[in-house]
Amino acid sequence: MTLFEAERVEKVFPGVRALDGVNLSLEPGSVHALLGENGAGKSTLIKVITGLYRPDGGRLLLDGQQVSFGSPHESASAGIGVVHQERNLIPGFTVGENILLQQLPTSRGLVDRTAIRSEAARWLAELDLELDPDLPVTELSVAQAQLVEIAKALSIESRVLLLDEPTASITPSEAERLFRVVGKLKDQGCAVLFVSHKLEEVFEICDTVTVLRDGASVLEGGPLSDLTRDEVVDLMVGRVHEALVLPPRTVDTTAEPLLELSGLSTATGHDGVDLAVRPGEIVGLYGLVGAGRSELAKALLGLDRITAGEVRVRGAAVRIRNVRDALKNHKIGYVSENRKEEGVFLEQSVGRNIAVTVWDRLRAGIGRLPVLRYVPKRAEADLVSDYVEHLGIRIASPAQLAGTLSGGNQQKVSLAKWLAAQTEILIIDEPTVGIDVRTKDAFHTLIWDLAANGLAILLITSDLPEMITLADRVVVMRDHRVRGEVVNSRDYDTMSQRVIRLIHAEPAPAA
Repeated sequence: MTLFEAERVEKVFPGVRALDGVNLSLEPGSVHALLGENGAGKSTLIKVITGLYRPDGGRLLLDGQQVSFGSPHESASAGIGVVHQERNLIPGFTVGENILLQQLPTSRGLVDRTAIRSEAARWLAELDLELDPDLPVTELSVAQAQLVEIAKALSIESRVLLLDEPTASITPSEAERLFRVVGKLKDQGCAVLFVSHKLEEVFEICDTVTVLRDGASVLEGGPLSDLTRDEVVDLMVGRVHEALVLPPRTVDTTAEPLLELSGLSTATGHDGVDLAVRPGEIVGLYGLVGAGRSELAKALLGLDRITAGEVRVRGAAVRIRNVRDALKNHKIGYVSENRKEEGVFLEQSVGRNIAVTVWDRLRAGIGRLPVLRYVPKRAEADLVSDYVEHLGIRIASPAQLAGTLSGGNQQKVSLAKWLAAQTEILIIDEPTVGIDVRTKDAFHTLIWDLAANGLAILLITSDLPEMITLADRVVVMRDHRVRGEVVNSRDYDTMSQRVIRLIHAEPAPAA
């Protein structure tokens, strides 16, 4: 018997039909993949199922009975758990409080903190995650926060579990832990919906698949074993997806680095970090969750205290105070891994998001009074139009709120604002998290072209194939220290072995 069904579901936003008669069936004891490009309607469907959005048509059925959820709390109470693509942790709460938020244990009318620690530790152990339940979630990395989100969903012991890009910010070893848990849930009769742009994961753990394109179902509940990867991609994009081929690009290894770190230590725990990025070079930072890669980037931007060592930009020692100082005085941009909270202003228009870094440059004056300076609408509109076209950002108009865009388009907006500022050094943190295969290839081509045009790029990614595709050199970090560096041979098997050996400090094999 089908455990959960969505029948002919519709959802309309101003100017956009996000869902157009979508059908979905989830069986007990199975893992069902929901696939589609960014903007196809996957996250919208999940938000309809969990009560965040009211459907404009169609119906939902649980155990054959029609249901209607007015809030995520109602859907959770009915046994539907969810891990959303964007974070939904409460910053003022601890790890344990967030995990058990739906059903906080109490004793004599008061919150039982001993029980919270015990119960939260149980669900963290399911993911082999060593975190203190009393730790404030504000101290977590993005990857750790993602794993806490998963533990939170597991804690309500859902009959239906919806996973929206659950492995987007975690490493392959952490994903394997999650897949073991998913396997156990499947054996217990749970119905799991798995949304991912990583097709290798989909084929590893899923039984059936539904594919959305432009808000409509183009395949409904097909056995995944009957399909090849190319056939799935064809269904998603409407044509066979061609393998990415990047043109030759060379780096002048004798050029003076645009960005150089020497013996850098930080308050977060980095110790003696040496690193250099030359014009036209892509240097990758790779490591497991907690290695300190994103924290190092933030220290370079003045967001964490540097306690020792030196940062040099174009050969001169500098002390960067904040992100504005990094951009205005040193032409350093930062594409954050956390696009929802740091990358874009969700409640502002696409136009404002792109132009915000160059308002000073665009400002015109009225007469001789500096207080009457303003940003000409035409100049801003022309600039925004150029980057929307250049990056292929799919929007209804520049006035559209950034928060209504798909994840891939939000990431393009985040990148556009730094390109508009004419940065010369670009730090890109997890550029393709939650992005479909075609958009990912477009990002890879764009990053490659930026380097070819002379930008110095420091690339942080947990996606090893992405790292090997793009980076000229891979710097491996563990425990906030650099463990070694590998010049990229572009041979995946050789590179992955060398990188993983550095991560785990394995000795090199005898020659």
